[in-house]
Amino acid sequence: MSGSIAPSPARMIRAAIVEEIGASPRLTTLELGERQPGTTVVQVLAAALNPLEIGIAAGLVPMLRHDQPYVPGIECVGSVVESDLFAVGDLVYGECMPSPGTPGCFATQVVLHDDHLVPMTAELDPVRAVAAGNSGVAAYLPLVETAGLDEGESVLVLGATGAVGRLAVQICRERGARFVVGVGRNRTMLEAALDTGADAVVELRAGESVAELANRIRQAGPPPDVVLDGLFGMPLEAALQVCAPHARIVNIGNSAGPEATLTAGLLRMKRIQVHGFASVLMPLSAKRHALEWLWSELANERINIDVTTHPLDDLPDAWQVQKDSPHTKLVIVP
Repeated sequence: MSGSIAPSPARMIRAAIVEEIGASPRLTTLELGERQPGTTVVQVLAAALNPLEIGIAAGLVPMLRHDQPYVPGIECVGSVVESDLFAVGDLVYGECMPSPGTPGCFATQVVLHDDHLVPMTAELDPVRAVAAGNSGVAAYLPLVETAGLDEGESVLVLGATGAVGRLAVQICRERGARFVVGVGRNRTMLEAALDTGADAVVELRAGESVAELANRIRQAGPPPDVVLDGLFGMPLEAALQVCAPHARIVNIGNSAGPEATLTAGLLRMKRIQVHGFASVLMPLSAKRHALEWLWSELANERINIDVTTHPLDDLPDAWQVQKDSPHTKLVIVP
């Protein structure tokens, strides 16, 4: 049933704005443009703060570099205010690629394309649902679809202490992995991973060689059939040395460095498959089934995600926390 109402006069909203490359956001008041056919006005209830936001603002994502001021925020959960497709008050999950001409989700209201929205049940907690959105998809799809994780296989998660990595460990457990090893720098978060599905953990050490790290990963568990790599750099080089024949490696990030040495002979002898994954390049329709699986697991308490909320006016402070790797999912609540 349509929830359309007559277009309302332009609304003034509270929003964050990044004014130049490298700047942190500041809060301001903006005019929300008139809704066009095929779009929906959403009252934002919760918007996730992702590392991608920091990269875009810093000019580190060439395809999403913005030299003019823009409102950041790539995902939110909210209630419908005005739409031709949804009823007023419906709960929806939405995605947005912010730009100077397309304001993002760090605002009290946002206008989103109808095909960038997924309806949700009212029983879902908006904060936890959005926290598991982009981060959950970035773990689920590389593991389940790109790598084709099968029951009984061993998995190595490089970067198991961040939001994506912690969800990845739990997804591996729920999908029947035989043995999961988590790798990361934060000892406290690694120990927490042992409580949520990891069978063993390996702490990264400053100044360690590739051979030394490879040896410690080798001692932690069986050769991994699947490697979810959020680190790249030296940790990936070590993982290549210990992975099983026909292993599938999926890179989703490079927090340990933008370059890694891949030895041609090793790739050929082990017949390793190396993939890259970026959920930002996928339409929401291709991610909807992953989101619905994640939300079902959350609702039934089979997976969990640590969340810290911040009001919209505290976004500049939360922005800096995200830069410093918070080891918790940050969610902005307007």
